[in-house]
Amino acid sequence: MRLLAILFSITLFAVPVMAAGGTIEYPKVEWHQSGPFGTFDRAQLQRGFQVYKQVCAACHSMRQLSYRNLSALGYDENQIKAIAAEYMITDGPNDEGEMFERPGRPSDKFKSPFANEKAARAANAGAYPPDLSLMAKARHDGANYLHALLTGYEEPHDGTVVPEGMYYNKYFSGHLIAMAPPLMEGSVAYADGTEASVDQMAKDVTAFLAWAAEPEMEERKKMGFQVILFLAVFSVVMYLAKKQVWKNVKH
Repeated sequence: MRLLAILFSITLFAVPVMAAGGTIEYPKVEWHQSGPFGTFDRAQLQRGFQVYKQVCAACHSMRQLSYRNLSALGYDENQIKAIAAEYMITDGPNDEGEMFERPGRPSDKFKSPFANEKAARAANAGAYPPDLSLMAKARHDGANYLHALLTGYEEPHDGTVVPEGMYYNKYFSGHLIAMAPPLMEGSVAYADGTEASVDQMAKDVTAFLAWAAEPEMEERKKMGFQVILFLAVFSVVMYLAKKQVWKNVKH
């Protein structure tokens, strides 16, 4: 029975989300980081971090990231120090044995919006906003799923009754979700002047979350290309060596 339970869990998380009408198909987005040679767009990652910081961070934590990790997005040391210092971090105990607050440092983890899970549930009508550090890897078709979820809010057109405190999202399993629509047109003023449409913000923050879940992706792709190139050259060398060794042997 335990084995069956494990197999069921694997199957549940391995297949696409199912709704009453069948598999939910997410719109396919051409991501800059897709494909064997895809890389992250640093400008898009900075916009995505801005969306997370100004919108998502009010409810969702990212406990796996430190402020110093933002250097990979193109921020310099002074910018990272300034970003970290915007937050007050609980530290201690001090020499008197008491906890205290101090401005954040680059080495600190991203500050969580709530002190603990109970506080998070109390502030969200019992719902627990999940940590977003690995969300892009934790969901099937992660990037497309996140983009679809953020842009899938609408009025129900299939007779679904939406209870108070819930919202209709055509890309969410069961279509009822406790999270209110997080993105509104123009809710973020991009530093680079990009128009902050809902679709644009959804793409940007999704790209940021994809980077957060797999920051080593570019290095992994680079290493993979180098390994394949080495194996290709090695194969040619071995073939030529074989021809040289056996050239005087009759077959």
